[in-house]
Amino acid sequence: MTPGAASAVATELVDRIRAVDWSAAEASLDAQGFAALPVVLAADEVADLASLYKDDGRFRSRIDMERFRFGVGEYKYFASPLPEIVHTLRTELYSRLAPTANRWMALLNPRSAKSVDYPPTLDAFLEQCHKAGQRRPTPLLLSYRAGGYNCLHQDIYGELAFPLQVVFVLSRLAIDYAGGELLLVEQRPRAQSRGHAVAVEQGAGVVFATRERPVVGTRGAYRVVMRHGVSTIISGARMSLGIIFHDAK
Repeated sequence: MTPGAASAVATELVDRIRAVDWSAAEASLDAQGFAALPVVLAADEVADLASLYKDDGRFRSRIDMERFRFGVGEYKYFASPLPEIVHTLRTELYSRLAPTANRWMALLNPRSAKSVDYPPTLDAFLEQCHKAGQRRPTPLLLSYRAGGYNCLHQDIYGELAFPLQVVFVLSRLAIDYAGGELLLVEQRPRAQSRGHAVAVEQGAGVVFATRERPVVGTRGAYRVVMRHGVSTIISGARMSLGIIFHDAK
């Protein structure tokens, strides 16, 4: 791909991200800890991302989920430099989500002497990660086949963690696979867990809380712990792209 073509791809993707109704997304995040995003990735971008999975040179590590009892399936973390599409998504989405992240942290830590402040740009945040020894990129591709699933978990890789992350589904629901909903489970204090099963259209995404979110009650905000996973793939194969903003040790 020529430099000019690459710039055009990035520009079109940025325009699509900016066209998202971010006010509605923020309201949904506050209400339930996640927000559905419309189709952001074009068909050719989805195909380009999925085709990378077989190129081991683009990844820093591969995880067999069954080996570690994480589920059944596998995922691969991208190596630096990230593919242009992944870099653009990570950079632009971070800038849109940083204000919500800062507001959440202020609600969760109202009396903290050390205020949590996420800078407005991804580069500035990654500089903080690198100073803390977190230097390995965390965006990843996840691959499941029939019978595969992902246990409920949180993606925390070090002391620094951005409170939101995003997943995009690259496969076609009801055509390439069945089942495989994104699972989001929250645990409120002194209450039973509540779960959501979210079906995601190809090229669309979901932004959700990485570890916890604030819920405003009669006595102020309290913490709600959240975990996520993927329900069992009934048939076919499902691939997704995970955008995690903090780097790993």
